[in-house]
Amino acid sequence: MLFRKKIDPRCAYCAKGRTISDEEVACVKKGIVSPEDHCGSFAYDPLRRVPPRPRKLETDRLTREDFEL
Repeated sequence: MLFRKKIDPRCAYCAKGRTISDEEVACVKKGIVSPEDHCGSFAYDPLRRVPPRPRKLETDRLTREDFEL
């Protein structure tokens, strides 16, 4: 759910922060912070959020009967 209304605020996808590394975000308000941090001036930027990877299909459990009608 990339564009949902209720989003957990995090500096990693705030419009006011810029990613420095995997462990640091440069925030306009707070300076260098952790990507998990947030503050009262959080502004969600959906283009900065990386969605979770889709689950891999476990083909070893499938049988021929799974594909029959």
